[in-house]
Amino acid sequence: MGRYDIKGDAQRIYETVAGGGAVIMPGDVGYAATAISSDALLRLFQAKRRAPHKRHAMGGNYELHREVHRLGKREQDMIDAVVVDAGLPLAIAAHYDPSHPVVASIEPETLAASTVGSTLAMLINGGALHDEVVRIAHRDGVALLGSSANLTGTGTRFRVEDIQQEIIDAVDLVVDHGLRKYHHYGRSSTIIDFSTMEVVRVGTCYELISDIFERQFGITLPADPGRDVLPSGHLREQASAG
Repeated sequence: MGRYDIKGDAQRIYETVAGGGAVIMPGDVGYAATAISSDALLRLFQAKRRAPHKRHAMGGNYELHREVHRLGKREQDMIDAVVVDAGLPLAIAAHYDPSHPVVASIEPETLAASTVGSTLAMLINGGALHDEVVRIAHRDGVALLGSSANLTGTGTRFRVEDIQQEIIDAVDLVVDHGLRKYHHYGRSSTIIDFSTMEVVRVGTCYELISDIFERQFGITLPADPGRDVLPSGHLREQASAG
């Protein structure tokens, strides 16, 4: 009993994924299934029964985001207001530098499954453990990729005991840090595509992010339809269905 060993757990996670394995790891916005190798990512993709249009996201931190993403000053100011000034989690989709060593380390077929056009999504402020694993991966010039640890369409899991057995069976290591910080939202991270200024997914802290955009930048983000109407929060999928 006692405090979680963030650095020790991060090292175990990194060694597992660097060795070709897959891991379920805790983040502030829920449990994620993550890997580095194409084979392990494909295993996760199949276990999740993920549709072909779904994409892997990159685990990131602020430093990696600034190195990889290509943004104008106004867009960067918006991001900084959310992730630096307010310290909120946000998945940033934006144009990226394909020559960056971390991006260049991704195998072509995996990169194709991790990008939409010329944009790449990266989660910032995912929590202390997330940040430490990303720091190690960034140091070694490799990309940490993955998605939420659940069957597709069933919602983010905030406790290990709620993760379906198919997902548990698909990984080599499960790190359990209990109930996650933003469980009360019932959704994963908010995703904003800064290449189009489009909300891709309404998620964690959306009301706070919306207030920042409105108050500081005069931008009104779409209203949250509510979890009863749109449990996943994916506005693009809602638009396609409509």
